[in-house]
Amino acid sequence: MRFFAFFEGLIAPTAAPPDAPPPAGLVGFYMYFLRQVRGLVILLLVTGFVVAILDSSVPAFIGWIISLVSRGTPEEALIDAWPQLLGIAMVILVLRPASLLLQNFVTNQAMAPGLGNLVRWQSHWHLVRQNWTFFQNGLAGALANRVVQTGPCLRETVILTVNAVWYIVVYGGSAIALLASSDGRLALPVVCWFAGYALLLRHYVPRIRARSRHVSEVRSTLTGRVVDFYANILTVKLFSRHGAEDAAVRGTIDEHTDSYRQHLRLTSQFAFALSVLNAAMIVSAATLAVLLWSMKRIDVGTVAMTLPLTWQITNIAGWVAQQATAMFENLGAVEDGMSSIAAPQPVVNRVGAVDLHVSAGAISFDAVCFAYSPERPVLKGVTFSVGAGERVGLMGPSGIGKSTLVHLLLRLHEPDSGQILIDGQDIAGVTADSLRSNIAVVTQDTALLERSLRENIRFGRSDASDAEVEAAAARAMALDFIRDVVDWKGRRGFDAHVGERGIRLSAGQRQRIAIARALLKNAPILVLDEATSALDEATEAELQAEIDDLMKGRTVIAISHRPSTLARLDRLIALEEGRIVDAGRPRLSALE
Repeated sequence: MRFFAFFEGLIAPTAAPPDAPPPAGLVGFYMYFLRQVRGLVILLLVTGFVVAILDSSVPAFIGWIISLVSRGTPEEALIDAWPQLLGIAMVILVLRPASLLLQNFVTNQAMAPGLGNLVRWQSHWHLVRQNWTFFQNGLAGALANRVVQTGPCLRETVILTVNAVWYIVVYGGSAIALLASSDGRLALPVVCWFAGYALLLRHYVPRIRARSRHVSEVRSTLTGRVVDFYANILTVKLFSRHGAEDAAVRGTIDEHTDSYRQHLRLTSQFAFALSVLNAAMIVSAATLAVLLWSMKRIDVGTVAMTLPLTWQITNIAGWVAQQATAMFENLGAVEDGMSSIAAPQPVVNRVGAVDLHVSAGAISFDAVCFAYSPERPVLKGVTFSVGAGERVGLMGPSGIGKSTLVHLLLRLHEPDSGQILIDGQDIAGVTADSLRSNIAVVTQDTALLERSLRENIRFGRSDASDAEVEAAAARAMALDFIRDVVDWKGRRGFDAHVGERGIRLSAGQRQRIAIARALLKNAPILVLDEATSALDEATEAELQAEIDDLMKGRTVIAISHRPSTLARLDRLIALEEGRIVDAGRPRLSALE
């Protein structure tokens, strides 16, 4: 068991990844991960080579034994050759099993679980550090599929390729050497086979690789579409769209089926061409061996060696052909995964970025411009300030840029020009984590994680005690409904899980959990983006005292259409067509 534990501990899959993301090129992408386990890769190469050498020696042993028994008496043969026979027995009984065991330890105990999950972990680590736009432009299911599939697919292509290359090269090379040592003409069929095999690979590999990648891309799209369907099942049911959504999934499945068939056509053609090439080598080698034996150029032992040697080469080549589908499917999955995992990352933190230190919480937007695309500017030179402890509301029709200003403050996007300052510090020069740790946010659309209610509230502050979590829930008026929650596994109250994106809770309940998070976080800056929009007026009125308490002593930027919320703010700023058109103290008559 110690050997198992030793090899299983050679890779730490979830160790800290390199700072730089994987490169976009295929070879560079592979080397990025293989360099981290270079010792095991070298050991894999060595054990693969040793096993291939030992396996290729078996036909030579057979030929030598046939030659031994075909000449002289058994007594003379055994007396003269017992050391060689003992050596052959030791190779087959001891050395080969030991080499196979070591190879299995490397592949099964070390690389199979370790390398696959190392790639998964680091792919996830780099992917989640993409900006928010990256995730807005992709299906979550497709991205998850790429992260999950790329690791084991990369591992399998490495292991299969090493084994396949060694077997082909070692078997082919030893066959040529052994046959040529008896008669140079015997090596000609193997040399011709190598030439034909190289031509087949040159013709088929690029085509199979391209189709494999397309298969994997369609599979990722299919996964993303199905996950999107399930995640929005309530909307589908409410609008009776099962038929239309079924048609969309059916179309993607049909596309995957057609793509996969095209891929398998090529692999079948490759397998057939290789079988013809193999048959030609066996027949020509056997014919040549028998002919040379009949001319007394070689002995019967060489004939006995030639036949299993060429047969083994064809078996290995056939194995490679059978594995080609899996190898190229894996390679296609890796290339598909690279499109997301190795995508260029925006600079999150500038070189020399420092932590943000908030002393008062004053915020200043200075000539901020932003556009999601050049032809669609959203903010056009917006300038305003929020004093320390001041509560400012943003007003204007939907889509005018209110939430965009908040996203820029949180550095979910970077402004095209202008500056955003907090206590005189340009947020572009501070670390994103220190910035966001000083800002509490309650949004209109609160998505919860598929975890317990306790864990979801504790998201506001990871070191909060259970008592602090429950106190925050009480202040957010969430205790009554939390006590009644029971999940599908019978867990109750704070231990109950809320389902994907909090689907088991109502919108108003989710917003109260978000308010509890903000209360627990206790950050100096508070952002309320339609924070009470999902609450009925009675609940909002009951919660208003806690929201007022939450805002007390903090710098607040609030987006709301409710007069009751806006009336409690110190100042309102109205936006129109990307510019500030009005600012002043709230007037209740105007709000109503």
